[in-house]
Amino acid sequence: MRSTPITAVSLFRAVMTAAEWRCQCTGACGQTHAKSDGRCPREHDGYVGKNSGPVRLTAAPPDPLTSDLQAATLPAAELRAWCPTCLTTARTRAHKTRGANTPSPEGLFDL
Repeated sequence: MRSTPITAVSLFRAVMTAAEWRCQCTGACGQTHAKSDGRCPREHDGYVGKNSGPVRLTAAPPDPLTSDLQAATLPAAELRAWCPTCLTTARTRAHKTRGANTPSPEGLFDL
C-alpha cells in the first residue's frame, strides 16, 4: 500500500496513477536524467539512498511558476507528479530565468 496525503486523496491518487507513481520531471530541474531515459527515476515511497527517507511525490502543475492558488484550482489531468528535489530545483531555476528576462518597470519610482 502506498502512502497518501491527509487531504485531496482522490486527486493525489489520480495524478500518481497517471504518472505510474514516478516523478514526471523530464529536465525542468536541470538534470538530463540520462540514466533513466530522460525522466526522473524517483518513485513514490522509494528510497534514494542509505541515509535518506522515502521519497514523497507531490502533485503540482507542469509549469513550476504556477502559483499555489492557481494550482489548487487545477484538475488532476493538468497536474504532474514531482519529487521534492526536482520540483524545488525547477522552481528555483524558473524564478531565476524569469527574473533575468523580466524587464524592470520603468518609471515606477521616478520622481
